[in-house]
Amino acid sequence: MTIPALLSVRFASDPAQPLVTFYDDDTGERVELSVTSFGNWVAKTANLLRDGLGAEPGERLALVLPTHWLGPVWLCAAWACGLEVVLDPLRGQRRGCAYAVTGPEALDQLPALVAEQVVAVSLRPLGGRFIEPMPAGVLDYAVEVPGYGDHFGDPLAEASSPALLADELTCDQAALVERALATAGDLGLEPGSRLLTDHNPASPAGLFVAWLAPLVAGASVVLVRNPDAIRLAARSEEELVTVSALAG
Repeated sequence: MTIPALLSVRFASDPAQPLVTFYDDDTGERVELSVTSFGNWVAKTANLLRDGLGAEPGERLALVLPTHWLGPVWLCAAWACGLEVVLDPLRGQRRGCAYAVTGPEALDQLPALVAEQVVAVSLRPLGGRFIEPMPAGVLDYAVEVPGYGDHFGDPLAEASSPALLADELTCDQAALVERALATAGDLGLEPGSRLLTDHNPASPAGLFVAWLAPLVAGASVVLVRNPDAIRLAARSEEELVTVSALAG
């Protein structure tokens, strides 16, 4: 099974259920994406990659984002296009990447993100665009993505497609799913579970805990950036959290 196939299963089971709920305790932002709305973001992003940037199966995409709801979106879009995602590229993991996706904090590190195309994500509320001018040759995700369609068509990934390069780990799509199932079992996730976590899904340490395990288990995730420890107990109750996996 592939990651796009798992998303299709979620669409078929309950497209209106929450899939990703995001909090930033520094800004007060809250974003909730149902399976349908998450899928629309994935489709638009995958269409940007394939039709806008000319991405082809087997190419590599470096993903440099903090804890944010757009991390899972970019992961799933890249995998729908059959791309291999490289995590933690600023520590020397990036090798031959055609594309790089970065947040505002890493824009000053562009020399380390040399790729055929760099896409920058502002991380502003509601997916807003950058206020300041972009560096030459860098695309503003919020400017580019709205014009693309909400449906991607047939995913280009296969179970044997290279999917991940992170630390010493190299996985194809099938291996991603297998490891995600094991992580879901370790966490005690099951259909309908609601996971609270501050792990970064766009990092080697957080990918399986904060995103792939809930996805394969039929669970949803409450993703918290800059967590305020005082608010976590109340948030767990408000969000009907059943499982917690906190980094601290």
